Amino acid sequence: MHLERALQECASLPPPPPPAPTVWIGDVRIRPEATQTSTYEMNRNLLLRTGARADSVPNLEIETGDVTEAGHASATGRFDDEQLFYLESRGIAREQAQQLVVRGFLADVTSRIDLQPVREHIMNAVDSRLASGQIPTESTSNLS
Repeated sequence: MHLERALQECASLPPPPPPAPTVWIGDVRIRPEATQTSTYEMNRNLLLRTGARADSVPNLEIETGDVTEAGHASATGRFDDEQLFYLESRGIAREQAQQLVVRGFLADVTSRIDLQPVREHIMNAVDSRLASGQIPTESTSNLS
């Protein structure tokens, strides 16, 4: 697809279940006729359990010298102990604190969806799966 003067951003937030890793390969190709392109490709992964693994391969292929800006990034990490400590110091149980972090992590992406019913449907599904343990956090997993 060719989009002239387009701004593009990709976000992927898979919660990988061990032992199978996730692999994200992003390919952005800026063709010679796609002048004045501005693109940024981002992939973020939150590893929810011990043994979880996520590999990211962001790729940019730029075939023109007339690009406004182009970049890519990837970040993979586990729960932030300081975030969890802050929530726990306010009386929130560790498992609930982890669920809040997961919800916030996914809400960062869903907030960019223009259609409110779609945003709500996704977050309702996330809440349901968190409540039922279908999205396991470290304290709900068997892999401590």
